[in-house]
Amino acid sequence: MKTSSQTKTPNRFRIPAFHPVAWGVILGTFLSRTGFFMSIPFLGIYLGKVKGIDPAMVGAILAMSLLVGTLGSFAGGALSDRLGRYPVMITAMSLWSLVFVGFAYADATWLFFVLSALNGLFRNVFEPTARALLADVTPPESRAAAFSARYFAINIGGAIGPLIGLKLGMGGTSSLLPFLISASIYAFYAALLVVFMISFRHLLRGKEATEASVGQMVRIVFTDKVFLYLLLGNFFVAGAYSHLDTTLSQFIGHDRVEVYSNLFSVNAVSVLVLQYPLTKLMKRYTSLTSLKLGCFFFGIGLFGFGLFDDMLLLSLSMILFTTGEILCFVIGDVLIGEIAPESLRGAYYGASGFAFLGQSLCAWIGGMLLQGLGFDQGPVIFGILTLLTFAAFPFFHRGQLLREHPAASAKSQGLTEPV
Repeated sequence: MKTSSQTKTPNRFRIPAFHPVAWGVILGTFLSRTGFFMSIPFLGIYLGKVKGIDPAMVGAILAMSLLVGTLGSFAGGALSDRLGRYPVMITAMSLWSLVFVGFAYADATWLFFVLSALNGLFRNVFEPTARALLADVTPPESRAAAFSARYFAINIGGAIGPLIGLKLGMGGTSSLLPFLISASIYAFYAALLVVFMISFRHLLRGKEATEASVGQMVRIVFTDKVFLYLLLGNFFVAGAYSHLDTTLSQFIGHDRVEVYSNLFSVNAVSVLVLQYPLTKLMKRYTSLTSLKLGCFFFGIGLFGFGLFDDMLLLSLSMILFTTGEILCFVIGDVLIGEIAPESLRGAYYGASGFAFLGQSLCAWIGGMLLQGLGFDQGPVIFGILTLLTFAAFPFFHRGQLLREHPAASAKSQGLTEPV
């Protein structure tokens, strides 16, 4: 009995045995997100306070990043299928580091438009390629754990990055240093990727190239019915997540700034605490079942924000909201790795970026509801936003039916093969 107990104990606490490249992606994700959150969240303050740009123009500059990034997402993933993961990641990360140097030294307003566009472009070229590489080197049974570790790294970077940025004077008169440190982090990550390319490229050679043209990739990806239903569902899920930084910040933050700040802390802590047990639990269910559950928790959490005033109940709502966030974003990445043909993973991960157009649309809807109905109509406003979130459910359900019933999904599966 003693021997048995001793053999089980190490397994419970052992570090996951991911491929070294997977650990490189996870470590690089932590580094890049730390550098990103060290400076970019303060960019609006920097442009207004330091550079003297008016608020309307600042908003346009920031919106340019989202627009160009979303449109460039598919191109980046498709290029990685054609040229290989490493060349695309190294090029994007190297050029991305120069963008941060540009932010530090630029003065002209038009130049900030260009830099913001390039920031969005390189981010959305790099991100789907990194996710595709992580799926490439991780066996299916370990992908949930690998993507969970990546999401954990994102949130750790997102938690400490702003603190470092504030400590270094970001948004004040001494904003030069944070941008340059961010640039150095990105340059270091690019160098790290070169080392991994030299050391491990031979292991991925058979997975990195496709003969399909970009036009063929577009036809294959956007005629895969299961993927399209996932994309449509994620449009509403991404929209639900956008309310955390937009509608909720206005609704609660306009007269209860401390409450909103505390809720944001609850979100961060909940991600770190719940991520591992939720990912482990969801291994018992299909990915699309997890997405449907995530959609449900997203909606219930949103409704609670408009319904409650008590801090305890608002915190409970945030925990439910965060549960939806973890299930939808971590399991969503796993599902794309499952349904995408190996030679087209980059294109699939890139195309998934189009779902984030839902962030812009739903954030705008939330603002319109606040303006039209007033801040005293929380249950009505967040009830409407909850219904919009639940609009994802039928798309996820339809995708699940097509995926789990071969006869119904034969046509869709046939279209996912390279031509």
